[in-house]
Amino acid sequence: MTEDRRQPQEASAGAPENSLLSQPEEKVQRSLFGEILDWMLAPLLLLWPMSIAITYLVAKSIANQPFDRALEDKVLVLAQQVKEFDGQAITQLSKPARDILRADDLDHVHFQVKNARGEVIDGDADLPLPPDDDKTLSGNIQFRNLTLRGIDFRIAYSYVDVIRPTFNQPAGDNRLVLIQVAETLEKRAVLANEIIKGVVLPQFIILPIALALVWFALSRGLSPLAELQQRIRARRPDDLSPIDSRQVPEEITPLVNSLNDMLARLAQTIEIQKRFIADAAHQMKTPLAGMRMQSELALRQQDQEEIRRSLLQLSTSSEAATRLVNQLLALAKAENQTPATKPFEPVNLNELAMQVVRDWIPASFTKKIDLGFEQPEYAVTIFADPVMLREMLSNLVDNALRYTPSGHSVTVRVSVSVPQELALIEVEDNGPGIPEAEREHVFERFYRILGSNVQGSGLGLAIVREIVQKHGAQIDILDNPHPQDPQFPGCVFRIAFRLNPYDEFVNETA
Repeated sequence: MTEDRRQPQEASAGAPENSLLSQPEEKVQRSLFGEILDWMLAPLLLLWPMSIAITYLVAKSIANQPFDRALEDKVLVLAQQVKEFDGQAITQLSKPARDILRADDLDHVHFQVKNARGEVIDGDADLPLPPDDDKTLSGNIQFRNLTLRGIDFRIAYSYVDVIRPTFNQPAGDNRLVLIQVAETLEKRAVLANEIIKGVVLPQFIILPIALALVWFALSRGLSPLAELQQRIRARRPDDLSPIDSRQVPEEITPLVNSLNDMLARLAQTIEIQKRFIADAAHQMKTPLAGMRMQSELALRQQDQEEIRRSLLQLSTSSEAATRLVNQLLALAKAENQTPATKPFEPVNLNELAMQVVRDWIPASFTKKIDLGFEQPEYAVTIFADPVMLREMLSNLVDNALRYTPSGHSVTVRVSVSVPQELALIEVEDNGPGIPEAEREHVFERFYRILGSNVQGSGLGLAIVREIVQKHGAQIDILDNPHPQDPQFPGCVFRIAFRLNPYDEFVNETA
């Protein structure tokens, strides 16, 4: 297979940053008890003055009704004392009757009787006339409020027809007699205040009791949270068993279930980390033991050729140990990297794959393997982490070069599947191939196919799978459709990315 050595276009980079990251505002911790208490007490404290105001208005309305009826009675009594004499209206009020009419412990009562010509027949002369349009309501008693000499009065008045019409005095408004009775509002205010005192004063006793009951009810209602907190605090640091949701109220059950899910994931993560550390320690023992043995052997040798051979073996072992450590670090970084910790960015797969191929050309020359690259005529762009993609593709190329014998070829291919809207990266080798039964296991950590004599740590494909999963992509192992040698059928590692995976993948993993 011929190599494709197309040069990637140089992209301008290094644009200076023109914005600074703003520091997030520190959020003040809020109390659930205080929050509920505020929402319960705030309406209560707001409605309390409103209830007092409404009570005062109702009390004034209630207080006005009996006093208005008393004023009506006085107007009616006074109207009965107005008589006709010689075509003129006169009153027949005796002095005791006047004293009774004016008598009141608190209110000052005034009355007035005027004829149609506006002459005062009896009573106080300073009471003003009512509006003229009220004459049409003669016989009915009307009310109005008036301020006179700085004092508020309530006035009941009525127009009464007491004069029979003659040929000198035709029927009409000229025969109407105005009767007015006015009293101050002191007794009304006293009664309204008594009603207010009877209603409001008990509230000053009830309100503190209500506040205490609300406080007690909230403390009692939130006590399951305090009990749950005590149970969690009493746990051992290594106790990740689920919390019994039957011991908490129904409203807290979703919170406990979410906490149990988190504990399960945490336990699984810790178990994976423990297994990973144990496997890593086991894998590190071999190269470290070999390095120690070779160094001790070199110290005991006298022959320069034997010393050189031991040092060469020591260099090989240190190289293997270095590669293992680097792959362990790469795997740990891939596991902890998420779109939330480092947002994805547009990546040109053509350029990235070509750069990785160029990095591995010297190694392919050393092994006498034809390393080729194929790409479409247009750019294939996805959202991804370029550093992680480079690590992924480097591990695939390294794996292909290790298992492909000399004289054969390895091809890196970038393409697009239009119907599925997928961006594809393929690494095709001409090695011994991977049996279908082994294809799921080769991505496990430290897994090696029995009978393979190729040196390696067993972490390369595990790193590849981890990076693929972080990008929401899919990796498959296929048979090589164009094998060069029947003894080496080869295989194809195909990774499919969605052309615009970022938003959908973040929503799925959120």
